[in-house]
Amino acid sequence: MVRKLLQKLSNAHGVSGCEGSVSDIVRKELKSSVDEMMSDTLGNLIAVKKGDGFSVMLAAHMDEIGLMVKYIDEKGFIRFVTLGGWYAPTLYNQRVVLYGGKEPVYGVVGGKPPHVMDDDERKKPLKTEDMFIDIGVNSPEEAKKMGIGVGTPITIDRELVDLAGSRVTGKAFDNRVGVTQLISTMQQLDTPHTVYAVCTVQEEVGLKGARTSAFTLDPDCAIALDVTIPGDHPGIEKKQSSLEMGKGAGITIVDSSGRGLIASRAMVEWLTETADKNQIPYQLEVGAGGTTDATAIYLTKGGIPSTTVSVPTRYIHSPVEVVDLQDIDSSVSLLVQALKGKPKL
Repeated sequence: MVRKLLQKLSNAHGVSGCEGSVSDIVRKELKSSVDEMMSDTLGNLIAVKKGDGFSVMLAAHMDEIGLMVKYIDEKGFIRFVTLGGWYAPTLYNQRVVLYGGKEPVYGVVGGKPPHVMDDDERKKPLKTEDMFIDIGVNSPEEAKKMGIGVGTPITIDRELVDLAGSRVTGKAFDNRVGVTQLISTMQQLDTPHTVYAVCTVQEEVGLKGARTSAFTLDPDCAIALDVTIPGDHPGIEKKQSSLEMGKGAGITIVDSSGRGLIASRAMVEWLTETADKNQIPYQLEVGAGGTTDATAIYLTKGGIPSTTVSVPTRYIHSPVEVVDLQDIDSSVSLLVQALKGKPKL
């Protein structure tokens, strides 16, 4: 069930500011599991399971990193800007999908062939400004007839496939894994409390949706659901990340070396005690890298006690992210069990 849901979400397309197709999937999946659903001005989807006066916000961002058309030159080649944190060489020679008209338009990210580069050019790192998208047209007028123009959103053309065992690979696991956690949790939830399940927008470009939705909802506490970097493959050391795939979700104590979230100790204790009691695998995370929606939420209004439950995911911010489905399952079990009670705030 989790694999099928993640596949549907991962294969969907929704860059920051254009998350509607993902929101539509979430609405269909949650319609029989919640009491109310609404979208706010920014586009956050808020699903509510009504309970007593104690409220918990679960936040998972819907947007994926992507591109957007900046301009089209006289020969029909498309220049673009990045939306979210791309490592430029990852983009080179990728196949992409552009969403300007009624039908998706396919293209490829091109650049100067290495065969005609001089020695100095080969030594320099690729930059996005040196790349372009080729959709096969010969003029901006032809592109316009296909619905492509300035502001057209672009995503990578990649679909989820199975690896060995319980591992899968695909695009946008950051953060369709978190959305999968959220949907699965709400479908299994048995709690006396009010739960706000919020699929946020524009996380990859500044945690924007989390900030506005948390301000509106003003919950008693919050948990962001996201992915995190494991330190269990070549090129990264355990001192950079102690987490491993297949050993359960990570519960955040601190991320981004404290520049982001410094989690509520009461929230961390609530989750770890729940996991220990129910023999659910988990890992504790003190991170030096990125941050999540929890950073925006816990600084809202007078402060909202928060932490993050993250699934270790290899090669994030690439089209070939890898996750272990068992880690998603255990994270959902943790959330379902924890929400039967509440933290001692």
